Amino acid sequence: MTLERNQVWIYLAAILLGLLLGSVRPDTASFLELLLWPSLVLLLYATFVQVPLLHLGASLRDHRFISAVLLGNFVLVPALVGLLVQCLPPDPALRLGILLVLLVPCTDWFITFTQLGGGSVLRAIAVTPVNLLLQLLLLPVYLWLMAGAELAGAFESVEMWSAVAVVVLPLLLAAISERWIEAKREREVVRSSLAWLPVPLLALVVFLIAGAQASVVLGTLDVLPAVVPLCAFFLVAVALIAKLLARLFGLPTDQARTLAFSLGTRNSFVVLPFALALPAGWETAAVVIVVQSLVELFGMVFYLWWVPRRLFR
Repeated sequence: MTLERNQVWIYLAAILLGLLLGSVRPDTASFLELLLWPSLVLLLYATFVQVPLLHLGASLRDHRFISAVLLGNFVLVPALVGLLVQCLPPDPALRLGILLVLLVPCTDWFITFTQLGGGSVLRAIAVTPVNLLLQLLLLPVYLWLMAGAELAGAFESVEMWSAVAVVVLPLLLAAISERWIEAKREREVVRSSLAWLPVPLLALVVFLIAGAQASVVLGTLDVLPAVVPLCAFFLVAVALIAKLLARLFGLPTDQARTLAFSLGTRNSFVVLPFALALPAGWETAAVVIVVQSLVELFGMVFYLWWVPRRLFR
């Protein structure tokens, strides 16, 4: 748990080190970018292995909780995001970054923060495969509805297929691994060992992004005044949505807290491959995703106080 408790500072340090390396040695950018894609594959695999992908039916048994999570994550949150992007400057890359990252619920540290915040870890684990599969299916629909014409050129790149492979390949390997692990009880140690990898691997990924895109990151710092307040407002708004849904569905306290963490955490590293595969001129989208993940992590520190002590006592 030490890694999870200090992950905000780990990622921040990784970004700063990456920016330093990229500024001092810009000639390393191509090498860092070469390392980025296999690092992303390993990160997603280590993350997906923790998700009970083969037990989708079991996760649908608690109808009230599942209904609240699905209504929140796939109806109310997208509606909120659609309104929020209208407040952004008319920069297609900036808007795409916000849409990509805020439309998809988290499948990794959501469970960690649920545990730290006094939520129901069992329900967090159960709902995760549903959230993962639905977001992969619905994200293209959301993008088409909210910014179809504006983003048409962004996703015509051939490299987009490599981004799809970076997500789908680890997903398939994780499903195969899950079947292999569950065949014998003693193999569960493999999954436990892999559970330590997402934090250092995500730190490596943001380090590589910062190093490879140092000039882009430093050149787009002007997006921070637009992105940071919007992402902070999002965290407050979705927590209040969770409060409303918890009352509507009559959820007990631990499930209501789990719902709040599900709506508040977003799946930044699952959409990163798509942002990184965008053609030239769209680099801001990846920077926005990294910035949002940092805002979210600091926001989760606030959530750990607010959700159990004030919002759902």
